[in-house]
Amino acid sequence: MNTRRIVPAAVATLFFALPAMAQDAAAKAASHQRMVKTLAEIAVKAKTDHKYHGDAKAKQLWAELAAAGDKAPWKLRLDSSLEHLRLGATRAGITILEQALAALDAGTIEGGTPEKNNIRFYLGMAWLRLAETDNCCARPTPESCILPLQGGALHSEKEGSQKAIPFFLDVMANTPSDDYWHLGARWLVNLAHMTLGSWPDGVPEAHRIPASALATKIPFPHFANVAGKVSLDHFGMLGGIIADDFDGDDDLDLLISLWATDGQLRYFRNDGDGRFSERTKEAGLLGITSGINIFQVDYDNDGDLDAYVCRGAWLYDGGRHPNSLLQNQGDATFVDVTFAAGLAEVNYPTSTADWADIDNDGDLDLYVGNETSVKIQAPNQLFRNEGDGTFFDIADRAGVQNLGYTKGVAFSDYDRDGRVDLYVSNLHEPNRLYHAAGNGRFVDVAEKLGMHEPIESFGAWFWDYDNDGHLDLFCAAYSTGIGDLAAHLLGVKRPHPETMRLWRGDGKGGFRDVTKQVGLDIPALPMGANFGDLDNDGFLDFYLGTGDPYYYSLMPNVLFHNDGGKTFTDVTMASGTGHLQKGHGTVFADLDSDGDLDLYTIQGGAYPGDAAHNALFQNPGFGNHWLAVQLQGTHSNRTAVGAHIEAVFDDAGSERSVHRDVGSGGCFGANPLRQHLGLGKATVCKRLVITWPRDGKQQELKDVPIDRTIRIVEGKDGFTELALKPVVLGGR
Repeated sequence: MNTRRIVPAAVATLFFALPAMAQDAAAKAASHQRMVKTLAEIAVKAKTDHKYHGDAKAKQLWAELAAAGDKAPWKLRLDSSLEHLRLGATRAGITILEQALAALDAGTIEGGTPEKNNIRFYLGMAWLRLAETDNCCARPTPESCILPLQGGALHSEKEGSQKAIPFFLDVMANTPSDDYWHLGARWLVNLAHMTLGSWPDGVPEAHRIPASALATKIPFPHFANVAGKVSLDHFGMLGGIIADDFDGDDDLDLLISLWATDGQLRYFRNDGDGRFSERTKEAGLLGITSGINIFQVDYDNDGDLDAYVCRGAWLYDGGRHPNSLLQNQGDATFVDVTFAAGLAEVNYPTSTADWADIDNDGDLDLYVGNETSVKIQAPNQLFRNEGDGTFFDIADRAGVQNLGYTKGVAFSDYDRDGRVDLYVSNLHEPNRLYHAAGNGRFVDVAEKLGMHEPIESFGAWFWDYDNDGHLDLFCAAYSTGIGDLAAHLLGVKRPHPETMRLWRGDGKGGFRDVTKQVGLDIPALPMGANFGDLDNDGFLDFYLGTGDPYYYSLMPNVLFHNDGGKTFTDVTMASGTGHLQKGHGTVFADLDSDGDLDLYTIQGGAYPGDAAHNALFQNPGFGNHWLAVQLQGTHSNRTAVGAHIEAVFDDAGSERSVHRDVGSGGCFGANPLRQHLGLGKATVCKRLVITWPRDGKQQELKDVPIDRTIRIVEGKDGFTELALKPVVLGGR
């Protein structure tokens, strides 16, 4: 009997599709392996050539110093010492500086008071760095390096700070009182006394920074650093962070990057009991290294979160490192699909990017802000999502190549015309506000609107700080330092550096500079920067992780409280969030599911010798109500990036609204895409109005219960409550 196998049509389609699917999987696997190999090669080369981590320059200077012997000029000695410090050999660097100062004092090498001051300042800095290394790095406590220094923050190993103080006093004795370095030394003298527990009384009155200058002007509760309790007090250099749900269980996980070329990207799963388990290996991430900044995205609209990694920043023509697009396989395992997606054909140094649906086709497109300098022309890239897993750069035709040293980018539809606009912050040159013209092109209107400054700018974001329904714009400035900080605290008049800027939007395309009006015309040096509503009053607060690569840039990270959309108040000291180490990736996220936002920040500088421990500041609670809203697009992009949320409620007898636009928050650190809305004293959300990004359609829910996390699906009535229960960070 002759028989035939009958294959149903649907099965036949699947059967014949298998080779294509296998080829696709093979292409992704090949892309992943190629990236791992490329990154490994970069790491090997970086051991010598990396501007910040390599030892080639150090070895060259040390050889020149040895050859010059006793006749070595002071500048060669200083540069050689700084290379030791950079690589973590602090005592060796101190020895070279001491010998340089002795030679200057003896007159055996040329140099007068300015040269001696230079060496003295760096000797003070080196001893102060040794104080950090011997105390808050080697013997960390929850209070370490956090102003006001008290309890476990006080140094038990006192040598470093004690020996730093005389050098800074000598600098002050030989410089005018309004000189930048005099003021910088004054700040560091006070700081050294703080580490010893002898501030303020131990500081000579003429050099003292009064306690009142650092006092918080309004009552604000203390946020305890609990990073050690949950094993998240990692020690390292700068890096980025994402807080979001990567494994689909609704609680918030962490993805943490490290800028070092061999710095492993690490994934920490939220176990749902107040603890986090590292699952880097299980996530398939081994060998994915060297990320300065990272962002989450569901670029393929499959319902799980992928990630994008930025690389090569600050390295000029040496920073042609490929970025990474990490595709989530649906179970918190990742495959690097960058090469397969067409995102690594041309590589430039970058530290920033953003995602938005610029063409309203329902998937997210990517803008990468690159760093053009005298050493490399690095146009910014606008990658259109082709919807098939690949991307195509349309920056040239769209008119957004920028050709600046980009340090911050942010998408938004700031004039609510249904088209996504773009802000680009450039260091050393004018910024851009690209308005979408509606024909696939963008027009820069920054100068026309007076929004091209600050020239020395850094991170930036759109937000609605005053809840009037119109998007505003914040841009940080990167043109200040410890001398300016001291001058500000002391009221010393000197040439004022550029300050951060806040522009209030009118919703129609216009903006007004309100920086001074809201109290933000003050010096700060932010790298990491993000925002969130810490006290659940409905108004967005923000945190600046301050510093720069210089070891002497020991200044507190800064927390600003939003006073009802009218002004901002520095609450750093009262809150206990004034970490002194270089602040980078920062997130506002409810990591313990108790209804308020905690603050996690990556600490550590650009050099191997400037490492620090990360901090997790636990929100103590303010007694206000809240609602967390997770949107799921169906017609719009799956994570509803760009959607607008308005919550209307009664608070203390009056009706008001809170407005949020879906995104990951600031510029260095990615908040959850789930939006957290503070509701003050409200007992119910009277109306929750969602404006979906693709077509502007609105979806309204009435009488929504509060103090819970809900999911709303585009076009579907009602909501689903997520089963999240409060936990104790660190477990019971």
